[in-house]
Amino acid sequence: MTVGTCRVELHLAGNNSLKGKRRVVKSITDRIRGRFNVSVAEVDRLDEWQRATLGIACISNSSRLVDETLAKVVNLIETDAEAMILDYEIELVAQ
Repeated sequence: MTVGTCRVELHLAGNNSLKGKRRVVKSITDRIRGRFNVSVAEVDRLDEWQRATLGIACISNSSRLVDETLAKVVNLIETDAEAMILDYEIELVAQ
């Protein structure tokens, strides 16, 4: 069993309210959930208008599958015009 986590730091340029931030974050998280079988949530910077931190988790028998899935999630986020990835970290734990 392999558990993979990914932490993604986002910059949301042009946002001037928490309502606008929630709209962008909800759009991103809904697309991730719709395309991949992963869990995703906003985990930090909840009160900042132009920053967001997403946490993504995936579990599988194959560490290769977990790594590929999380890499595809990061690629999907990179295609969003309203959010820019500042940093991300993928960590795998195999048992």
